[in-house]
Amino acid sequence: MKIIVLGCGNIGSVTAKDLAESLPSAKIVISDVDKNRAERTASKINRDNVSWAQTDATNRTLLMNTIKKFDLAVGALPGRMGYRTCKASISAKVDMVDVSYMPEDVMALNKDASKARVCIVPDCGMSPGLGSILAGRAVSELDRVESIHMLNGGLPEKPVPPLGYVVTWSVKDLIDMYMRKVAIVKESKVIQVEAMSGLEKITFPGVGKLEAFYTDGLRTMLHTFKGVKDMWEKSLRYPGHVEKIKLLKTLGFFDEKPVEVENFKIPPREIAAILLEKKLKRPEVPDIVVMLVEVVGLKGNKKVTYTYHVLDRYDEKGNVTAMARTTAYTTSVVAQLLAKKTIKEKGVISPEGLGLKKKVYSEFISMMKRRRVNVKESRRTQRVSVH
Repeated sequence: MKIIVLGCGNIGSVTAKDLAESLPSAKIVISDVDKNRAERTASKINRDNVSWAQTDATNRTLLMNTIKKFDLAVGALPGRMGYRTCKASISAKVDMVDVSYMPEDVMALNKDASKARVCIVPDCGMSPGLGSILAGRAVSELDRVESIHMLNGGLPEKPVPPLGYVVTWSVKDLIDMYMRKVAIVKESKVIQVEAMSGLEKITFPGVGKLEAFYTDGLRTMLHTFKGVKDMWEKSLRYPGHVEKIKLLKTLGFFDEKPVEVENFKIPPREIAAILLEKKLKRPEVPDIVVMLVEVVGLKGNKKVTYTYHVLDRYDEKGNVTAMARTTAYTTSVVAQLLAKKTIKEKGVISPEGLGLKKKVYSEFISMMKRRRVNVKESRRTQRVSVH
C-alpha cells in the first residue's frame, strides 16, 4: 500500500505520522510545494516507511500523474486547492480523503467519481468531519429528524490577547471562514446568512462562557439530510472575539481587491494572513477543542435527543495540538478505513454518510478512542402525545 499525503502543514504532518505508525507495512510519502518543508517533516517523523516528495498542486497534470502512482491520496492543502485536488484524484482513479475547507460544492464531483470507481471523502476534519460523523450516527437511529445543531471550536486553554485566540490551522482558511456566506436550514428551507451572524452566548461544561456564531460547516449535510426543519453549525470563541474580527472586516483587512502600496498592488487579505500568522501562532500556548452536536427527532412515538460532547486537550507528551488531534486523527482514521476496505462505496461519500453506517461508525469511534479522542454520547427520550 502506497499513500501520498499532499501538504505537510499542522494537519498534514500529524496525519502522515499517524498513518505511518498505524500502517507500518505501508509506504507513506509526504509532499509539499516547498521541498525543504517536506524533507524536514519526513525527517521529523523519522520512520523507515516515510519519505518525501515535492509536488506542485497548482499544476493539474503533474498532480494527477503524481497521485496516479499511489493506492490512496490524502489531501491536506489549503481550501482554495481542495476541489482541484479531488478532481485530480478522480482523473487518476485513486481514492482520496480530503480535509481542506474548499468553497466549492464537492458533491458536484459525485457523478465523475462514481464513473471512475473511486471513493472521495471530503471535509474530513474536526468540523466538518468528526462532528458530521456524529450527526450521521444520531440520524441513523431516528425515524424522522427535526433538528441538527452543531457547535465547535479550537481555542487556547485560556483566552490570550489580542483576540482571545491562537492559530492552530490554516490562517487563510480561517479568514475565509469569517468571510464566506453560510448556508443553514430554517423552517425546512435552505437560506444564506452572513458569517458571524446568529451570535449567542453559551456555557460549555469544563470551559465556561463562550460565544457562538454561524459558520459554513453543514457542507455536504445539506445534500445528505433532506426534510430537516432546523439545521446549522456555529463556531465557538471566547466572548468578545467576534466584535474584534468584525472590526477588522469592516476596516477592509480581509478584502481580496488589491490596494496599491508604493507601486505594488497587494490584496489586504494576504497581508492580514501574514500578520495573523505572526501574531497568533503561539505554539507555547496549549489549545483545546470543544464540540457539542445535538440531534432531535422521532423514534416511534417518542421524541429522542442525541447529544455528543467532545473536550480534547493538547497532547504535551506527543506535542500534538488538540486541533490536530481531532482533525488529523479523523483524517487518518478514515483513510485507514478506506485502505482496509471497510468503506466500500464509490463516489463522493460524505463524512455523515460514514456515521450512518453502524459498522463503519463503530470502527471509527473505536480507533479514535485508541488515540484518546473521547466522545461522550447521551440520549434523552420523551413520549409524544397523540391527539
